[in-house]
Amino acid sequence: MKKKWIALSLLVAMMVLCLTGCTEKSAAKEDGQQPEKVSLQLSVEEYPVMDGSTANLPMMAEVMAEVCDISLEEGENLTSCQKTPLAWENITNGEADILLVYEAAEETKALVEQSGVALEITPIGRDALVFINNAQNPVKDLSQQQLIDIYTGKITNWNEVGGDDSAIVPYQRGETSGSQSLFMKLLMKDETPMAAPQELKPAEMGMLIDELARYNNTGNALGYSVFYYASYMYQQPGLNMLAVDGVLPSDQTIADGSYPLLNEYYVVIRAEEAEDSPARRLRDWILTAEGKVAMEKAGYIPVQG
Repeated sequence: MKKKWIALSLLVAMMVLCLTGCTEKSAAKEDGQQPEKVSLQLSVEEYPVMDGSTANLPMMAEVMAEVCDISLEEGENLTSCQKTPLAWENITNGEADILLVYEAAEETKALVEQSGVALEITPIGRDALVFINNAQNPVKDLSQQQLIDIYTGKITNWNEVGGDDSAIVPYQRGETSGSQSLFMKLLMKDETPMAAPQELKPAEMGMLIDELARYNNTGNALGYSVFYYASYMYQQPGLNMLAVDGVLPSDQTIADGSYPLLNEYYVVIRAEEAEDSPARRLRDWILTAEGKVAMEKAGYIPVQG
């Protein structure tokens, strides 16, 4: 009799454990540990050719991972871009079907217009032009006017803006780069920056950040980038991101609009894309709530509305 009770007790215990395990698995699924597929599903083979700006690469990988139902690592391995000016060129010549891209430089805009290809350009997110100096530099805040005066050559020494007695070495980017376009649009506007020698115009955004970090270890250098790239994609020790007009760039100040040098980036397709084409379907999905969630997962700030 005693053995029967022991056997019965063991059976009951096993049933409880089984039910508990099933309940936990069910709860895990409801809690999102096994996320449901998003509303748009494309195979890797039918996924449109995507191009864009370097700073948008993590978003491109996240979008592909979500829509193709693959891992983020696979999305990263399958994603590449040709940088801002070439991306705009590629959407007009048919080498790309969709862009996640920063605003084009005026020269690039003219080439796009000359191509005669109609584009649908929709803002999807917000980023900021940020200014960077060496962490050894005591200057942590510059006004927009001070920055303009530095880049037009009116201010040439850090002691004119509260720093040490040392010459300012202002870096720029190439004329057609995305960050240079923002620099001209958001800060310089009608002002013409002084000509920079080639060694102060790195071809790659990462090269500019490297130069700022190591410039003779004196802290003389000043340069600029976009917030997402400098904060999340290419961090370097020994650098300081400057406040502009008293406001530090951050996710919060970009989202609430209090940081002054803000601009949007875009999803772009050709206007001729059919309603059921993968490129148009993907563009439409990016503009949905699911698309905005994917952007946020990758660390980006979607436009509101």
